[in-house]
Amino acid sequence: MNAQGRLISRFLDELPAGKLEWIGVRPERKVPMVSLAKTIAIAGRGLQGDRRLDGSKGSARQVSIISVEFIRAIADNLGREHIPADILRRNLLVSGINLNALRHQYFKIGDAVFQATAQCHPCSRMEACLGKGGLVAMLGYGGLCAKILESGEIKCGDELVYVPPDQYQERQLSLY
Repeated sequence: MNAQGRLISRFLDELPAGKLEWIGVRPERKVPMVSLAKTIAIAGRGLQGDRRLDGSKGSARQVSIISVEFIRAIADNLGREHIPADILRRNLLVSGINLNALRHQYFKIGDAVFQATAQCHPCSRMEACLGKGGLVAMLGYGGLCAKILESGEIKCGDELVYVPPDQYQERQLSLY
């Protein structure tokens, strides 16, 4: 965990749990997302069924996450009532948590443990998906990228729970 993550972690004890609302995978580049009720998050790789599973092992972008709250902000920026989660091409949709507070932090969804790595910036494809102004509407609201640290099943309805760094480190030591 970097210095910024360590600093922010001191203030996250009261961060409420979020909820996993939707799971989507991309079997191949540029094909529609496939919605799943559950899947396996595979440590160091990605989500079962997603094209990133075959990518570079250890990538900082094994999973992408966006929140219902961010999608509302994007819709407001575009003057729309609703935007379907799948057109934004993120893997996980969560609600009820300040997603940006999790940057550089450990968290658990279902049986899997993740570490948020960086903001997930929108790509130029968002102009095609959302129309003119789509990319700009998403700036600051693209969600987070994350690494999968511990494999496990995740399913819609699971809680997203912040894991303090010391608890994660203790957990790691207990595995050996």
